[in-house]
Amino acid sequence: MSVNASQSGAERSYPLPHAGPGAWFTDSLVTSLAAVLVGYGYPRLDAQADRAALESALAAFLYKPLEKDR
Repeated sequence: MSVNASQSGAERSYPLPHAGPGAWFTDSLVTSLAAVLVGYGYPRLDAQADRAALESALAAFLYKPLEKDR
């Protein structure tokens, strides 16, 4: 059974405070994550649109959004 952050008192680590992918956010990272998903029984990401959506979702999880210019 997992304990959520509010119950454990742990601070969240994500999203990261900067607003864009760092040097370690590479094609290899997305490929590795896609392989993990396949290993858990999810379908392969054969379509480029699926791969782009995974990359976008991963970036949204990892990084705070850019603030809009006003």
